[in-house]
Amino acid sequence: MSAELVRGQNHALTQTRLEIRISAGAPVAAGATLSDDQDRVRGSDWVAHPGNPALPGLEVPQRAAAAHRLAVDLDALPAEAQRVHILLALPRTGGGPAHFGSFAAPFVAVTGLDATEIASYTLTGLASESAVVALELYRRGEAWKVRAVGQGYAGGLAELLTDQGLAEAQHLATAIDEAVAQGLARSVAAPPPRTPAGDSPRTRTAAPDPAGTAPARDPQPTPAAPDLQPTPAVRPAPDPQPSTAAQPAPDPRPAPATQPGQAAPPAPESARPPSTGPIDYAHPGRRTATPPPPAAPPARPAVPVAGDANGWSMEERLYNQVWGVFEDLARTVAAYRSAVDFADSRLEQELDKILSDPRGRIGGQAEAARAAAQDRNTALVEQARQALDRDLAQLSAEAEVVEPALPPAYARWDNPVWHGYQVPTEPPMALRLGDLHLPESSLRIPMLVRLPLERGLWIDSGARHASGATLTDEDDLRRLALETAVALVARLLASYPAGEYSVHVIDPAGSAATALDPLLRTGVLTAPPATGAAGVSETLTRLARRVDLVQMAVRSGAADALPPDVDTGEHLLLVHDFPHGFDDRAVTQLRYLADEGPQVGVHLMMIADREAAAAYGPLLDPLWRTLMRLTPVADDHLADPWVGHAWTYEPPLTPPGSRILHQVLDRIAAGREYRR
Repeated sequence: MSAELVRGQNHALTQTRLEIRISAGAPVAAGATLSDDQDRVRGSDWVAHPGNPALPGLEVPQRAAAAHRLAVDLDALPAEAQRVHILLALPRTGGGPAHFGSFAAPFVAVTGLDATEIASYTLTGLASESAVVALELYRRGEAWKVRAVGQGYAGGLAELLTDQGLAEAQHLATAIDEAVAQGLARSVAAPPPRTPAGDSPRTRTAAPDPAGTAPARDPQPTPAAPDLQPTPAVRPAPDPQPSTAAQPAPDPRPAPATQPGQAAPPAPESARPPSTGPIDYAHPGRRTATPPPPAAPPARPAVPVAGDANGWSMEERLYNQVWGVFEDLARTVAAYRSAVDFADSRLEQELDKILSDPRGRIGGQAEAARAAAQDRNTALVEQARQALDRDLAQLSAEAEVVEPALPPAYARWDNPVWHGYQVPTEPPMALRLGDLHLPESSLRIPMLVRLPLERGLWIDSGARHASGATLTDEDDLRRLALETAVALVARLLASYPAGEYSVHVIDPAGSAATALDPLLRTGVLTAPPATGAAGVSETLTRLARRVDLVQMAVRSGAADALPPDVDTGEHLLLVHDFPHGFDDRAVTQLRYLADEGPQVGVHLMMIADREAAAAYGPLLDPLWRTLMRLTPVADDHLADPWVGHAWTYEPPLTPPGSRILHQVLDRIAAGREYRR
């Protein structure tokens, strides 16, 4: 349960990997400082800001915006750091507001990685301040806590940093302002606010929902399997027009009609546009007059709408909506199955009761009783099926609206959005790894997983016993497994900015050249596939060295000391036909990459038949448990996190004869050439 903090209140943190979500009524710059047990910032290298966005265990945005996400890993902070202060500052350029009192109070929330809100705080009471310390994360023994601070500074960042003990505060504040100004220069300016004269009567009478629509569902819980991590509905920013003191009731008498040439009567106070001064955030319950009743929430539209879920952006709203449909389908099918089980159980009990009476075992009376029991069972099952069909029709209608609106990372290969694909400037929230469906419905649910991947992927080339397998030839299964892997690699490459995602391939026998041709022809691979025992050893040793160096740099806070040949971007290692060509040392290195790699940006995708690896015995069991198993043919091996249905997974293969994958890879390659 989330804690709504007031100034000075603290709350215990049960997680160490957190997100700080910030929402404000105007663009703000976000930063953070580390301080020791004396509450002293030791230097500018302990300040994360748009010009220096990453510190060990801490990352802040590089631009000023009205919404931010800060990443915090408390376990990765320097050992000397005892406190983390979250800072907000108004840009000195760009034409925005000069102080926090001129727009809606910022809202700050501390969430887990699954977006479950832990604590929140609305920074009320600010007036002439242009910089503020919003939150403080601090150690208490072996645990961490969060405290709502809300300390503002009229002198801006320079005064704030000076108060935290930085000798070079003025110089650092100037550098931050310059970095923020450069970011604003590269950003698209926000449209000017609409004036009351230009608004329609409807927009003047009710403030719009900050998320665009009313919440459609409750927040989604964190799934256990198949490792699809939904983002619950995020709390929107505070209403920019909160209720003020009670207004007098309107006069029920009609307004006098005006004659030609006569001035209209003055508008009542409640109809006049609000003033532009500081907003009153006083608690309505502490006023002497009774406040007006809150406005009723807008009704959910009768026609499904894409993005009909809470979120900070359309991408997040679509992500949450997909998860909402996923949960609704799981629960409605569970209700149907439960109703059918109840009807069958009731039928058995009634038949047992009929047969338990010797007088009713023969004759027309017994037959009539059995027929009546069967009729009741049929009626109950039909009633349950009608409810299921009604819910399925609603969910199918929503899915038909959502699917065409999905961005490329969420869309199927046959979605027209891929024809307009452009290399992104930022990675998306999640990636579609395939589709999921249940036997009661033909509705396909996108299988979305968050990026960057937290687990490696295992494409099972030995899925001969899968529920949808019609092929028994091992060569056909391996070919489909390779096609599935190439399609997933292309999706991953298409989700990242040019040059920020590198793909390495291990193909010991060189048997994957035909399937890998789209990747080889476009040149999107970092290097040609490694073959032979020497190639396997060299690739694994190089990636293991990168993991070791980055881990040491993060733990010691010396990221700038990494050798120039160490690429700190995201890496994917595609291993074909495992365990062929792997000795014991190579297997150990592979397990190390699977366990430690995702934490520092090295991810694993394996194409393997588990039965073929049986010679290694239990040595590889931890490896299989670490990876997420996907099949090249339809198979019901994944379970949802709510009721545990066995969902049938279908891989994201391109339509037969389609060239869309090649077109996307060509654009990725062109984007890399342009970046060089």
